[in-house]
Amino acid sequence: MSHDPIDHDYERGLRNRRTILGDAWVERSLDKANDFNADFQNLITRFAWHEIWGRPGLEARMRRVIVLATTMALARWEEFELHVRAALQDDSGNGLTREELKEVLMQAAIYAGVPAANTGFSLAQHILRELDTPLAPAVPADAAHPGVGRIGTTASAPRLRYSVREARHGGPARHTVVLSHALGCDMDMWDGLANHLALDCRVICYDHRGHGGSDAPPGPYTMAELADDAARLLGELDTGPVVWVGLSMGGMVGQELALRHPGLVAALVVANSTSGYPEAARTMWRERIAKVEAEGVEAIADAVMGRYFDDAFRSANPATVARFRRRVASTDAVGYAACCAAVGGVDTSGRLAGIAVPTLVIAGERDAGTPPAMSEAIAQSVPGARLAVILDATHLSAIEQPARFNGLVRDFIAGLGKSV
Repeated sequence: MSHDPIDHDYERGLRNRRTILGDAWVERSLDKANDFNADFQNLITRFAWHEIWGRPGLEARMRRVIVLATTMALARWEEFELHVRAALQDDSGNGLTREELKEVLMQAAIYAGVPAANTGFSLAQHILRELDTPLAPAVPADAAHPGVGRIGTTASAPRLRYSVREARHGGPARHTVVLSHALGCDMDMWDGLANHLALDCRVICYDHRGHGGSDAPPGPYTMAELADDAARLLGELDTGPVVWVGLSMGGMVGQELALRHPGLVAALVVANSTSGYPEAARTMWRERIAKVEAEGVEAIADAVMGRYFDDAFRSANPATVARFRRRVASTDAVGYAACCAAVGGVDTSGRLAGIAVPTLVIAGERDAGTPPAMSEAIAQSVPGARLAVILDATHLSAIEQPARFNGLVRDFIAGLGKSV
């Protein structure tokens, strides 16, 4: 039997060590080996870099995060600096961006303590400057939570409450995206999708008049007024053309906005929506308005949940349903009834051919409020529009099937190319 001169555990560890820390650093470390520390170099290469880093259970990027958080918590600053520098310089897909590094330090600040985070930020900034990474001056009081965005209200009336999430990657936003909510909801319904898109897009969410933190002037409202509200908001935020993503009432507003203010819409996603109701449905909307005006929104909250979510979802996700029910029931009755008038009176069917931007129409397979046939009619009328039906989804498809919904929106936006 021949003797194999290769120490395979050592070689595997050395390969991982080079991949994570870079050839230059590893060569410098190996060049410093002598008859006193060579055993230690062999030990850490075999056990740290093969036995641990060689395990396939976690991605290399996740292991980096663990190492950074642990070395920060234990004040192992030499090791911390080594891994920060290596993570920032790794362009293989296993590295960390500046923004991701910041999030590691923010997370560790809670569990490792503020003094450790203060040192960690100081060392990280030193390394960023060393690597010629721009660090622009900023005012701490102006910082906004990236998972919520900067909150504001319009200067013009009726006042609209909004949030703006700037692109987290630190560069110019790929697009500005507006997320427009359903009747009886508010901008919080979009938190998951907004945070996902804000990686490289500027994302605006807002409360329609009569909802959430926005004003609720006397109604009834029209869809034209809701679209003009949106145009007013975009004007105040100086956005330029946006990618509009609207669900239910938000999709109706998007259609009207693209028709009334075509220069403000670069692309359109209309989800679980319609361009017009038959007379029987319009009668239903009038009856709902009368009930809300007589008894308040609480009187129709359970029936709304029955339309928003199917039986299986309500059974499996009672806390989510309860959250949306609270939001519907606490909506201003005047604003809710006034928006019902706008929704019930929506009528863009005969004008949809005038929408001249890329359009994605999303339907829920089991949506009783706006059945797939309504979405199909929109897709057939808007030139070049594409229809996607989400299986096992009812009216709030973005909540029932978030992965599928978000994937459709993400892929649609990616196909638009870079904004100019």
